[in-house]
This record gives sequence, C-alpha cells and structure tokens, in this order.
Amino acid sequence: MTGNHQTLALCLFSAFIVVTLAITTWVGRNRQGSAEEFYAGGRLFSPMENGFAIAGDYMSAASFLGLTGLIALFGYDGLLYAVGFQVAWLVVLFLVAELVRNCGRFTLADVVAARMSERPVRIAAGTSSVTVSVLYLVAQMVGAGSLVALLLGGTSPAARAWTVIGVGALMVIYVSLGGMRATTWIQIVKAVLLLAGTVALTVLVLLRFHGDVDRLLLTAAERSGHGDAFLAPGLKYGGDWTARFDFISLGLALVLGTAGLPHILSRFYTVPTARAARRSVLWSIGLIGAFYLMTFVLGFGAAAIVGPEAIRGSNAAGNTAMPLLALDLGGGANSTGGTVLFAVVAAVAFATILAVVAGITLASSASVAHDLYASLRRSRAKQHSEVAVARVASVGIGVVAIALGLLARDLNVAFLVGLAFAVAASANLPALLYSLFWRGFTTRGAVWAVYGGLIPALVLVVLSPVVSGSPESLFPGVDFQYFPLQNPGLVSIPAGFFAGWLGTVTSSETPDEAKHAETEVRSLTGAGAA
Repeated sequence: MTGNHQTLALCLFSAFIVVTLAITTWVGRNRQGSAEEFYAGGRLFSPMENGFAIAGDYMSAASFLGLTGLIALFGYDGLLYAVGFQVAWLVVLFLVAELVRNCGRFTLADVVAARMSERPVRIAAGTSSVTVSVLYLVAQMVGAGSLVALLLGGTSPAARAWTVIGVGALMVIYVSLGGMRATTWIQIVKAVLLLAGTVALTVLVLLRFHGDVDRLLLTAAERSGHGDAFLAPGLKYGGDWTARFDFISLGLALVLGTAGLPHILSRFYTVPTARAARRSVLWSIGLIGAFYLMTFVLGFGAAAIVGPEAIRGSNAAGNTAMPLLALDLGGGANSTGGTVLFAVVAAVAFATILAVVAGITLASSASVAHDLYASLRRSRAKQHSEVAVARVASVGIGVVAIALGLLARDLNVAFLVGLAFAVAASANLPALLYSLFWRGFTTRGAVWAVYGGLIPALVLVVLSPVVSGSPESLFPGVDFQYFPLQNPGLVSIPAGFFAGWLGTVTSSETPDEAKHAETEVRSLTGAGAA
C-alpha cells in the first residue's frame, strides 16, 4: 500500500480512538462505583440504543472481514455463515431475551443459579463464560493483525504482534475506565459507521454491474476458477461426508450459540424492562439482517472484482477481501478515491474490532468478579470490591487474548468465531434452557451441563485438524488429530444437554418447588426483577 493509504487510514484510526477514549474518560467521571452502573450502565438505555449496541456487539470482525472473505473464496458455502448468524436471533428473541432480563442481574450465572446452590453453579458458569469470551476475543485479535498488516504494506509478524498488543491495551482501557455505559456508546458509534460503510460499498458494487445481480454472480463464478460450482453447495463442505458433517456441526453452533454468548446476554440487563429487552432484539434483528444481506453482495463482489487469487495473495484466509474491494471500487491503488475508500473501510473495520473486544472483555471480567471471585470468597463480595476485581480481571483477560491471538494469526476470523459459538452452545445454552424451562432441574444437573459441554468441546478442538495434522493447523509440524471435524458442535452440544439431564436424574437433591415457582413467575411477568 502507498504512503497515502497508510497516512490517511492511520489518521482515521487515530480519530476514532481519540473520540472513543474521550467518551470513556467522560463516562468514567460519572458514577462508575456501583456494580449496576459498571456492569449494566444503570439500566438506562432505550430499546433503540440497546438494539444498535447489540448490533454493534454482534457484527464483529468475523462478519465484516472473515465472512466477506469466505464468500469471496467459497461462494455459496461461505454464505451459509451469514444464514446461521441471522437465524440464531430467532432463538434469542423467542426463548431467551425477556426471560434472561427478568431472572438475572448482570451475568448468565445469575439466571442459572437462581434456584440452585449458588457457589458450584456460579463457578461453572463463570468458567464457561470466560472461556467463550477468550475464544471470541482471539478472532478479533486475528482480524486486527490482518487488517493493519495490509495497511502497513506487509505481513510482518512484528507488525501483527504490535497491532494485537495495541488492541488489547485499548480494550482494557475502555472497560476498566468506562464500564458498560462507555462500551455501549462505543458500540453504537461503531454500528452506525459500519452500516454506513457497508451501504456505501454495496451501492458501489451494484453500480459497477449496473444493478444486474445475475451478472455479478456469473462474473464471480467465472473469476473464482470453479465455474458454476462456486454458486452451488459443496465447494467447502460437500467434498466428502466429513465435510458435510462439519457443515452440520457449524450450523448447529451458529444457530444455537448466540443465545449462550455472555456479551450478548449481558446486553439485556442494560434496559429497564423485559419489554424493552424484546424490542431491543427486534431492532438488532432488523439492523443485523440488513447487514448480512449486504455481505452477500460484497462477498460475491470481491470475488468478481478483486478475484480469489489476489485475495489469497494478500491473506490466505481471506480476511482482507473487504479492504481490497474498497481499494478497487475507489479507483485502484494509486488513485485518490481508492486511497480514501480503503482508508475509510480499514478504519471502520478497526473500529469494529475495538468495539467488539470492549464488549466481550466487559462480559468476561464481570463473570470473573461477579461469579468466580464472589463465589470463591464463600460470601457475596461487596459491590465496590467486585468492580475493582472486574477492572483487574480485564487486564488478565486481555493478556490471555493477546497471547492466543498471536498464536492463531493465520486462521480465518469467521471460522474462529464458529468455535466460540460451538463452546457457547455446548456449555452455556443447555444450563440456561434447563434452568428456565425444567421444573426438576438440580444443582448437579446445572454443573454437569456446563462442564459436560465445555470439556468435550475444548478437547475435540484440541484433537481436531484446527490444531494439528494439516498445513493450515496451528501446529502444522505435529499430528495429534483424532477428531475429523473442525467444529465440535455436532458432538459437544448434545453432550452438554445429555450431561445436564443425567446429572439431574442421578441427583439426590429435591428440587425446590417454591423457588421454581418464584423464578417462573418472575421470568414471565418481571415481578421482582432487578
């Protein structure tokens, strides 16, 4: 990339960082001492504000960078990610949003532990939430490294490393100083920028093909080198039965995982009522749905205009397809329009990464402080002590995410997010649904549901082609691959539900009917909700 690209994009990066740090500093001066303010922003956001923030939280680097790259490289099969991401919100709307808002205070564990022995359930749910959050953070770190490496004109490991470290440092500052209120406004600003940028690029792609979508698709298929197969199922997931089962596993993870993501569930506590939580989801569905429809045009547009060879030449996983498309649409590498459009898209992508990592870090640090720390102290911690621990925890989580992001820097970010969704669907969702809808659910069942999904998911990932046994693995020089699928959801999600059932039916604990009745009334009516 030319010096003009670098200068302009870095100026835009800096402008966004200055604005968001100003928001964080301003908010940090206003009532950040209480847990309710730090974790939930005082529950003062409107449904529209929260809907934009949810959309900003959900439309991550996986969506903006990874998904576009997958569609550009694999056509129809890459588009399946977008379908899974979108359908997942129906599960959230109909099964989770209102009930979670009524039953909990700050975290997933609040809901699950409402009628159980709190300590073991909180430790299990907190451990799972932190694990999911760290996996999700790794994807954002990888996206940041790919983006800035492209901006700086090379793929230097040192450049990627410093980028990841810089993003990690910023997310710690956002969370520790600003809490939920600052994080929410950062996500709203980012959502507006992302949607505006995506609309502009979509219009430019359609103008390039004079509004003829058929011509766009046919050109993409021709340049892909796969012909009509590019527009049909099977290019990535139809080669053999292993690939087909991998697709089923991925689909289950994407559709069910959203309802178990800690940073999404925590957003329902930032509004005053359950009705507002439901309306927030409706807002977010509209915004997210529009965005994923546009990624369809942008992914095939990248294949048709940039070409898969150029995309792979820049980044083998396809993470830089969107910035390269912007560069071409603006007029090319040496044009003023190309420079400006590339810089704007790179800045929006960087803003996307910063906003999402702030939300995830806040949710995971809340789990550490509100669930793990308070439980391990054997008594409920004071609120101001919890907030202090959460701020310290954000630093530790940032360090772990940075280290793993450096390790996984060559993997596609959408694929990495698929792993996080699989763990969320395996460990968090069974415990959440059983606690909301099963009258006889017990403490042992809750703990077994979490660990019965979490441990198999993590073990299967370690034994999968993701980690070893192939040139694209994290450790290509060794081979301890015993599980053939790249996504563990097909096995680990049923395992989590089965473990929850088995733990309950083998438990000697008598379910507390009074607590269940209280939880049921509270979840359906909101009576007594925080």
